Amino acid sequence: MNLLIVESPSKAKTIEKYLGSGWHVIASVGHVRDLIPENGSVDTKNDFKPKWQIMPGKEKQLKLIIDELKKADNVYLASDPDREGEAIAWHINDILNAKNVLKGKNVYRVAFHEITKNAVTEAIKHPREIDNNLVDAYLVRRILDYLIGFSVSPLLWKRNLGKSAGRVQSVAVKLVVDREKEIESFKAKEYWSVIANCTVDKNKFDANLIKYNGKKIEKMTLENKTIVNEIVSNINTPTFGCISNIDRKKTQRHAYAPFTTSTLQQEAASKLSFSSKRTMATAQKLYEQGFITYMRTDATNLSNEAVSEIREYISKEYGNKFLPKQPNVYITKSKNAQEAHEAIRPTHFSDSKTDLSGDELKLYNLIWKRTIACQMTNAEFDSVSVDIDVKNAVFHCVGTTRIFDGFMKVYTEDNDDNNKENDNVKLPPLNINDKIEIKSLKSEQHFTQPPARFSEASLVKKLEELGIGRPSTYATIMSTIVDRKYVEQDKQHRFHPTIAGWILVSYLSNYFKDLVDVNFTAKTEDTLDDVSNGVRDKLSSLKSFWEPTNKTIESAKNIKTTDIIDKINEFMNNHLFKDNNDKCPKCGAKLGIKLSKYGAFIGCSNYPKCDYTMKLSDNLYTAENQEKIQEIKEKDLGENIIFKIGKFGPYVTDGSKNVSAKKYTFETITLDIARELLSDNNKKKVEPINLGKNPDTGKIIYYYSDGKYGPYISSNRVNISVKEQPDLETAIDLINNKKTKRFVKRGK
Repeated sequence: MNLLIVESPSKAKTIEKYLGSGWHVIASVGHVRDLIPENGSVDTKNDFKPKWQIMPGKEKQLKLIIDELKKADNVYLASDPDREGEAIAWHINDILNAKNVLKGKNVYRVAFHEITKNAVTEAIKHPREIDNNLVDAYLVRRILDYLIGFSVSPLLWKRNLGKSAGRVQSVAVKLVVDREKEIESFKAKEYWSVIANCTVDKNKFDANLIKYNGKKIEKMTLENKTIVNEIVSNINTPTFGCISNIDRKKTQRHAYAPFTTSTLQQEAASKLSFSSKRTMATAQKLYEQGFITYMRTDATNLSNEAVSEIREYISKEYGNKFLPKQPNVYITKSKNAQEAHEAIRPTHFSDSKTDLSGDELKLYNLIWKRTIACQMTNAEFDSVSVDIDVKNAVFHCVGTTRIFDGFMKVYTEDNDDNNKENDNVKLPPLNINDKIEIKSLKSEQHFTQPPARFSEASLVKKLEELGIGRPSTYATIMSTIVDRKYVEQDKQHRFHPTIAGWILVSYLSNYFKDLVDVNFTAKTEDTLDDVSNGVRDKLSSLKSFWEPTNKTIESAKNIKTTDIIDKINEFMNNHLFKDNNDKCPKCGAKLGIKLSKYGAFIGCSNYPKCDYTMKLSDNLYTAENQEKIQEIKEKDLGENIIFKIGKFGPYVTDGSKNVSAKKYTFETITLDIARELLSDNNKKKVEPINLGKNPDTGKIIYYYSDGKYGPYISSNRVNISVKEQPDLETAIDLINNKKTKRFVKRGK
């Protein structure tokens, strides 16, 4: 009999169907052995010799494997085709050898990147040895993580500075904290734009002011309303202008590469609102059921067989005009070698229909569409840009029309979804010297915006750009920094650092600079890749990292807690006391952060003479608390007009009328702006946009941009809030999946 050992029970079940009689497939259920979770499990003075233990609860599974092994002649170790999978195979082999149960057995290592009958049988025909380079890379990674965890973390516990410090998680937290510091120090700047409402032969379009009195108008040129009013007054509409320049060109947009682990997580977050953890858990199920290839990869290439199947499908379903003459080729940017060697794709292309449902169906469809689209022709656009001379001013407009869908027939990335209007901004037929009627000028006030907080998708993208983490670690990093309460997510799923996160980064930035240095962390990842490729050996890699790190740890043990607190206060001062209001209300002495086993708090520097304290909230930005915080925020603008942030966002009120002010913040709102918002002539009726007909109901779906609580779509008495104008397909899905309330007339 042949025994094949895989990682998961569902994977075992799928593979056993393919192999038939003479085979038994059993699961290890992930890793079976790990370092003993106590000090001294890695002997740094004896070539970093590790001390292993069978993981709690895995003894029973190992006994099942050994019982089945007794009946087998051949043993196939078929864990996943990456560094961690190689480590699992090595651990199982090492354990079985130590128990002397492999005597007289043939042991093989097999790896496959998709769970199909052909892939599994081909792998079994071509077994190999366990890759010791991959195992060494795993050992370096695991030992380093252990040494940091059991050396730095106790320093945090001892001084109430945090729960743990990790080689990669700490960098991720620092990125979130650094972004928060940028946002807090950001000063909004006012700028204006002037738009001409143009008409020619009853066709209307808008054009933006780009030059005035011979001076080019940049984004920040028009600094205030006074300048804008002068321009509007001088042009004095209604008037006429003349077309002075027309530039026509054709542009193309290339199809996107098939998914890697990071791009799948980013798109699933944007399109499906999936967390990284949810995406990877769902992808794991799809892989184990044989629907997709291995989901931990940074490769963008596809096998020749897959490309042929995809091209055949495109030709059959969409026609040859959507099929490029030669296959599209995508070059893998990463030099990483330990991951699978193909992009994430479906295993079959004969039919997109499956028996899947829920998250699995949503993610599979996303992967299916992206993979098909990657081998389709480019999308094509006609672009026309026009300059209109009006007295001593020049206005500019651009019209773009998609003339051929190409790959966009099947798939658009999130960036495209957000810019769909820009793909089809049509201008009427225009020629040089055509006369254009300028009916009116519209001025718009804007403010520069701070950098956006990281979402899971954007943080994964940033980590990948910096070379930090690998496909198998992104989801773990995201869940770890949340679970350990170093960051929290708001209602928009954006990361905010907690007080614990601020304190951790403050301490590490001052005393363990390398641990939170992006270049150092990326270099460590490169070292692991070099070990995987056999370029560097395990022992020298461990020594080069541990020796300087150990010196830093030893010196950190002697630092006084008061010195540490002073550094934390210096680092967090602007965050804690935004208006430099750090004076004690009781005695006038300086306030600062204090640490205790119950958490951080604000205390007086004059303690014990003054006992003033103030509690700090660890969950300031949670969805539950955010609304409570917003409801009590307000700014008195004068003349009984107040700017507030309530349940549905910013608004201004004069006591009798409330008007949305979503474009403004406490820093940018002024009394003049509030007056204008509250004035009756400011209110304009915005016509709804017809998105198309819902085939299920036969009713039109309308998009309203100016609802009381923000934009929404409506059809057949069903209303749904949206962030922006959706496409028809998305709108239909939202409307059809809305749970409507049924009202029943009661009898008298």
